[in-house]
Amino acid sequence: MKSSFKILLLSVLMLTVTVSCKKSTKTEVKEVDTYVVDNYTKKEVDIEMRDGITLHTTIYSPKDTSKEYPIIMQRTPYSSQPYGEGNFRTKIGPNEHLMKEGNIIVYQDVRGRWLSEGHYVNMRAYIPNKTSDDQVDESSDTYDTIEWLVNNVENNNGNVGIWGISYPGHYATYATVDAHPALKAASPQACIGDFFFDDFHHNGAYLLSYFRATSLFGTPRPNGDAPIDTAWYTLPSLPTEDQYQFFLDAGPLKNLDYFFEYDTADTPTMRPEGVTDDYFWNELKEHPNYDEMWQSRGLIQHLKNVKSSVATMIVGGWFDAEDLYGPLETYKNIERYNEGNYNTMVFGPWDHGGWARDRERNVVGNYYFGDSISLFFQKEIETKFFNHFLKGEGDKNSGLPEAYVFDTGKKEWKKYDTWPPENATKQTMFLSDDQQLTTEQKEITEIQFISDVKKPVPYSEDVKTVFTPRKYMTDDQRFAARRSDVLVFETDVMEEDMTLAGDILAQLKVATTGTAADWIVKVIDVHPADAETNDEMQDHLKMSNYHLMVRSEVLRGRFRNSFSDPEPFTPNEKTDVNIKLQDVFHTIKKGHKLQVQVQSTWFPLIDLNPQTYVDNIFKADESDFKTQTHTVFTDSNIEFTVLK
Repeated sequence: MKSSFKILLLSVLMLTVTVSCKKSTKTEVKEVDTYVVDNYTKKEVDIEMRDGITLHTTIYSPKDTSKEYPIIMQRTPYSSQPYGEGNFRTKIGPNEHLMKEGNIIVYQDVRGRWLSEGHYVNMRAYIPNKTSDDQVDESSDTYDTIEWLVNNVENNNGNVGIWGISYPGHYATYATVDAHPALKAASPQACIGDFFFDDFHHNGAYLLSYFRATSLFGTPRPNGDAPIDTAWYTLPSLPTEDQYQFFLDAGPLKNLDYFFEYDTADTPTMRPEGVTDDYFWNELKEHPNYDEMWQSRGLIQHLKNVKSSVATMIVGGWFDAEDLYGPLETYKNIERYNEGNYNTMVFGPWDHGGWARDRERNVVGNYYFGDSISLFFQKEIETKFFNHFLKGEGDKNSGLPEAYVFDTGKKEWKKYDTWPPENATKQTMFLSDDQQLTTEQKEITEIQFISDVKKPVPYSEDVKTVFTPRKYMTDDQRFAARRSDVLVFETDVMEEDMTLAGDILAQLKVATTGTAADWIVKVIDVHPADAETNDEMQDHLKMSNYHLMVRSEVLRGRFRNSFSDPEPFTPNEKTDVNIKLQDVFHTIKKGHKLQVQVQSTWFPLIDLNPQTYVDNIFKADESDFKTQTHTVFTDSNIEFTVLK
C-alpha cells in the first residue's frame, strides 16, 4: 500500500514540475470508432466482367452469420479505400443505422479507376440493345457485379440495394437501366444526369468555378492505364486567395491550358498546340456545344424503361450547387415514362451531400434551417426505404410519401402524393419599371445597363479561393443588388404567405449592342428588418434585411433556341430568352418581399462571355472581349409555380 502511494505521489510531483516549467497544451485524443472492425469481416475481390476486365470490389459482411442479410452497394470513381483486408473504414453504408442493423456493404472501383482494370470514360455512354460481350457500359458492369455477389457472398438474402452521392449517385441511376432481377432498391442521391447541365456546365455556360476539379476526371492513369492504389492526379493549385482577380487577370480560357500539361512519363512533352495531357479539359474545349458526345453521355434520356422491379428514391438538396438538375430530372423522367413504378423524391435544405452528414445544426452557408434535419432523414426516411425493400414486404406500402420535401421558408417537412403538389398553379409576375415586380403588365419600357468585361458581377462577396463553391447558394445578395449592372425587381411587403412549389420560368425580352451575352436570373427572399441573426452568420452580416438567394440560373444566350446549334444575337434587336430555373419549395412569408435580380455576368462562377460572338469561347482571343450595353424590356416576366 505504501509503495502504491509513493508511486502516486511521485507521479503527482512530476506532473506539477512539468506544468510549472512548461506551458501546458491540451492534446485532444480522438477515440477511434472500432464498430466496423468489431462487427464486420472484410474481403477484397476482383470480379470479372463479361468482357474479361476485372473490377476491384470490397465486401464488408457481418460477423454474425446466424441470419441472412441484404447487399447494399456503392460504385465509385473516387476509390473504395482503404485497401488491404486488414484496413477498415470507420463507417460503412448509407448511414449509421443501416450499418448497425446489419447489412452486407459493398464498395467497387468503377472501370478504369483505382484498382479496377479497363479504361475510364467520363460519363460513359449507355449502349442499348447490346449484341456482344464486348459492348459494355456501367449498366452491364453493375449487372455482372450483382450476379457475382448474389452467387458468391455467403449469408446474403438475394436482395440488393444501391446508393451513391454525386458521381456514385450517377452509377446508382445507371443500375436501374437494364437492372439485374436481384436489384430491389436504388437511391441515386445528388446524381449527375448530364455534364452539360450539371457540375461543369449550366445551360451551356462553362462553370469556371469547377476548373480545379477537371484533373480529377481527365488525368490519364500511368503505366499503360494499369490499376493503381494511390492518387495519380493532382488538383490545380491557384497561387492566390483571390480567385476573382486571378481569373480576371488570366484572361481568355485558352490561357489556362498550362494547368493541364502534366509531362508525365506516359505522355510526350511535344503536343499539338492547344492540346493538353488532360483528356477531359480537351473534351471541354473541343465540344462547347451540346453535340453528339455530350448527348450520348447523358443518362436522363435513357430512363424510359426503368425496371418496375426496382424501387427508386431520388435524394437531393434544394441548395446543391453541383447537382440539382440531375436528381430533379431523374425523378421527373422516371415518373413520366414508367407508370406504376415505385418512384419517390426527397429534397431537403442541404448543400451537396449534406443529408449524409451527422451535424446537429443544419446550415448552408450563412443560413440556418433547423436541428437534426439530416439525422431525421437518415433514420426515418433512408433507413425505412432500404429496410422495406430489402428486408420487408417490398410492396408499394413503404410508409413513405411520393414526395418528402422541406419548405425552406417555413423550415418544415411536407408530404405530397405528387410533385409538384396537385394544388400548385402558375402565377406570372412582370419585371416592371421602378424596380417593381408586379402581377400585371404595365407600360412597356426599356431598362438598360452596361456589362463591363473588366468588372464582371461577382457571384460572392467573399474573397477566397475554393475547390468548388457551395456556400453561395444561400448567400446574401445585397452586395449585388447595389450594383448598377444588376437589375432589381421586387414586390411590396407580403401581406400573406406565398409558397413557391415547383419550377420557375423566366421569359425575358432583351437586346444587346453586341452579338453575344449571358443572362442570369436570381429569385430572392428579402427578410424583414427584425429578422433574428443566427450564430453561423459571417461577422459582417446580419439577418436584418438579408437577401436570401432561393434559386438562380444562367443561360448562355447563344443557346436560347438550341443547345446544339448556337447563334449570335442581332445587335439592338428585341429577342426572347427563356430560362428554366430548377424547382424550389420555399415560402416567402408574410412580412418578407419577393425579389428578382437580372444580370449578365456571374464571375468566376461562370466563365466570362466575350459579348461578341465567336464559334468557341474556349478559343476566344483577348480582343474578342467587349463591354456592351444590354436592355431588358418590361414585358419580361417570371412564371412561378405557386401552392394555393
